[in-house]
Amino acid sequence: MDPLSSLLSGIRAEGSVVTHAVLTQPWTIRFTDAAPLTMISVLRGGTLLLPDGTERPVGAGDTAIVRGPEPFHLADHPATVDNPHAAYEIACFTDTACTAEELGGIHWGADSDETTALIVGAYRASGHRHERLLRALPPLLVVEEDAEVCAWLETAAADAARHSAGSQALMDRLLDWALVCTLRSWFDQAGADAPSWYRGLADPVLAPALEAFHDRPAQAWTVASLAARSGVSRALFAKRFTRLMGRSPLAYLTECRLDEAAALLTDTDLSIARVAKAVGYADAFGFSAAFKRHKGLSPSAFRRGSSPDAGARGVG
Repeated sequence: MDPLSSLLSGIRAEGSVVTHAVLTQPWTIRFTDAAPLTMISVLRGGTLLLPDGTERPVGAGDTAIVRGPEPFHLADHPATVDNPHAAYEIACFTDTACTAEELGGIHWGADSDETTALIVGAYRASGHRHERLLRALPPLLVVEEDAEVCAWLETAAADAARHSAGSQALMDRLLDWALVCTLRSWFDQAGADAPSWYRGLADPVLAPALEAFHDRPAQAWTVASLAARSGVSRALFAKRFTRLMGRSPLAYLTECRLDEAAALLTDTDLSIARVAKAVGYADAFGFSAAFKRHKGLSPSAFRRGSSPDAGARGVG
């Protein structure tokens, strides 16, 4: 599994879809889910995104990803934000699914010059991995695409709106697919602003070694064995790795292994010994020492502090 796939494995769409909304200007939509990630694809028309007091136009074919949990707005145009307008609120993570009927006036209808059609996917938190993904993303990113790119997604969303058998599950998985594609496009376009592990995957020398390590993190990798995977000398590999990744190969291996260990401690009931083995440590003692040195807590204390009722127990 490559690093991006590992990060994305911790986040899923769940029944949070709005599409073909006919919005008559002027209008605003307030998002109050406190979702860790919200993805908005504009099928037709255009909108203005207002997170954290900033303004960002989003046109037809564009997809915006907003990092939570703060509320944010969509509006039809900057000039109408402070004027009287039709105001809607989306809060899909409640006891019932988020549907067009619940949005207080947003309805299905035909296109017009004042129509903005959107697909919205709100993503729930799902363990430690989603936190690692969020740390790699800016508060707001917009990927610009041709409007035709969204046509297939619109068709699928229209089918989901008819509530046929399996339609919601289909829509959730399609939204996940769209999220992966959007993030890959953004990482590709981010250049030097992309995380170092993503830049490394684009390097012909480092990529074979990174893929091998992330596919088998428990293997006893050394700088020499990773260099052999890349077909270069140990010295050349170490120098190139440090320059591109901002840390030495062994420092990167340790960081990735302990990040994976943190996810396993948070998201599974595996024993400390089994977690240690899963991330490449021969014994629980050596793993615990390394984990505490890098994370500031022993594995057991970290697991207690990450449990859902940690706050109630006062464990930080």
